[in-house]
Amino acid sequence: MPPRRRLHDEYFNRAKSEGYLARSAYKLVEINERKKLLRRGMAVLDLGCAPGAWLQVAEKRIGPGGAAVGIDLTPVRHPFGPNVRTLTGDVNDIEPADLLRALAAASGEEDLPDSVPPRRFDVILSDMAPSTSGAGGGSSDHFLSIRLCDRVLDLCTALLNPGGSVAMKAFEGEAYPDLLARAGDMFAQARGFKPKASRDVSREMYVICHRFQSVL
Repeated sequence: MPPRRRLHDEYFNRAKSEGYLARSAYKLVEINERKKLLRRGMAVLDLGCAPGAWLQVAEKRIGPGGAAVGIDLTPVRHPFGPNVRTLTGDVNDIEPADLLRALAAASGEEDLPDSVPPRRFDVILSDMAPSTSGAGGGSSDHFLSIRLCDRVLDLCTALLNPGGSVAMKAFEGEAYPDLLARAGDMFAQARGFKPKASRDVSREMYVICHRFQSVL
């Protein structure tokens, strides 16, 4: 029998006591501590942001001088500060211009003249995963998760600043090396990382990409 999934584990309890919306917040906390993605004043995009735990982490790290935008199929109800905006929609259908407009609003730059290039994101985050049963990460889930990651990379050209970073979740499997190779063509560095807050039974891995440079 597979190991029993522990729903109320250490990170679940910490999230309740520390005010995070979900235990997944600690994945981003550790990713940021180890990989140095988020800094004060940055512009951050969170794809698949509900219920908002990663946005909570990002909001703290970027401070009031930064700006963050999140999008998810599920509306986010948590009240964030004025420099955080959330959209309800499908990442696969959203126009990059809509995300840039939301960033301009979060940055207080929506009234800039058209001659001024719109601000782009410094970091794109994605904790997106396909709907799964149990622990997830089976063959069909794997390919769907890779497709979501490909969408993240597709959006980089229109949304990410040169030198920017990406952190995105993928389920490991036969297409995972190809995903790493594609990310490696676009970034100076692209490596997998599994936070301690990931469940032991999960096949999830986070692809951490630094220094966006080109699309081949």
